[in-house]
Amino acid sequence: MPEEVLFETERSMDRGDVAAYLRTVADRLDAGEEIVLEAGDQRVTLTPPDRPTFEVKVERETNGSTETSVEFELEWDESADGGGDGPLTIG
Repeated sequence: MPEEVLFETERSMDRGDVAAYLRTVADRLDAGEEIVLEAGDQRVTLTPPDRPTFEVKVERETNGSTETSVEFELEWDESADGGGDGPLTIG
C-alpha cells in the first residue's frame, strides 16, 4: 500500500532546541495527550495509542562525505495497539 506523507520538515537547530522539542513530544506522550506538529503551513494532530511500536535506527551514509543520522519512530495501526519484544534502554 502506498505511503501518504502527512507532515515533513527538516532544518538545522541547536541541540538544546532539539532536546526541548523532543521533551515536549515525550511529555505529551507520557500524559496521553494529543501531539500537534506544526511547521509553516503544515499541521498534523496525532493521538498515539497506549502501546505504539517504537523503533530506533542509526544509519551512516558514505556518499563522498560521511553523514550519520538517528531516527526515532512511533508506529501504530490506527485501529489497534502496538506490541513489542522486550525492554529498550538508553545507556
